[in-house]
Amino acid sequence: MNKSTPKIYRTTNWSSYNRALINRGNIAIWFDPATQWYAPSKGKQGRNQTYSDAAIQCCLMIKSLFRLSLRMVTGFVQSLIHLCGLNWIAPDYTTICRRQQHIDIVISYQ
Repeated sequence: MNKSTPKIYRTTNWSSYNRALINRGNIAIWFDPATQWYAPSKGKQGRNQTYSDAAIQCCLMIKSLFRLSLRMVTGFVQSLIHLCGLNWIAPDYTTICRRQQHIDIVISYQ
């Protein structure tokens, strides 16, 4: 039984190859200022929710993507908001913990 030797591929365009390797680590995260970060008032008795489901969902997606604890997610999201120049406040880790039990996250694969 002869083992076939694997094909050897040689890189000929090193500048393009290096750019591709660098772009593998590129992370682009942005917040749309038109997104409703804070929950609208429902006009019912009791305290209204401060953050919208979209804000909680954003935090949970980042938690899942980077495998962070809830406290780290709060700091990470707050720093991203600050970098985007938005005047928002990140949800507290206890708020994320309570709300994650009642949110259905739908991830669309492209």
